[in-house]
Amino acid sequence: MLLLTGGAAQASTRPVLLVMGDSLSAAYGIEQQAGWVSLLQARLDGKAQVVNASISGETSSGAAARLPDLLGQHEPDIVVLELGGNDGLRGLPPGQFEANMATMVEASQASGAEVLLLGIDIPPNYGRAYRDAFTAVYTRLAEEYELPLVPFLLEGVALEEELMQSDGIHPTAAAQPRILENVWPRLAPLLEANGAVVAESAQD
Repeated sequence: MLLLTGGAAQASTRPVLLVMGDSLSAAYGIEQQAGWVSLLQARLDGKAQVVNASISGETSSGAAARLPDLLGQHEPDIVVLELGGNDGLRGLPPGQFEANMATMVEASQASGAEVLLLGIDIPPNYGRAYRDAFTAVYTRLAEEYELPLVPFLLEGVALEEELMQSDGIHPTAAAQPRILENVWPRLAPLLEANGAVVAESAQD
């Protein structure tokens, strides 16, 4: 787990943002500072405290088990859930994935945090029916819990060969600014609502 913060003395005056993700948010295969979460921290320039609790290989069940302690430790104002890729690649039933995510949403909201969902897709070889059922989980959760949703985190990235690592799954460092731009329009209003003065159209 990586804690990105500019000083504990300021923490009480800034909103706390907790990112619960997998390798897509843990900067797998690239320098940590090049990842989109680190780019977000740089963009915020001290206006919020960013806690990146993302772990490569993380699943929704693993994150759900870790989340209560993290909520108690960091008392976040915003929780970003970027999970599902490893569940999908393992063929987890969509219903179980949805139950795990719902548990995290409810725990986050019960702690007083707002939640942002970041959706993903899985490779075509898993079949259209499974992919549709899996990606529909994000939309259903967003509607049920009235959450902001980024439908596809890797929009404009996943189909661009030069923006993907050789495994075809993980984005390159060059893709990270685009990923942040995909997240920013949904995240900025939450930051503003929690006291961080940011421009929704801010650019790096």
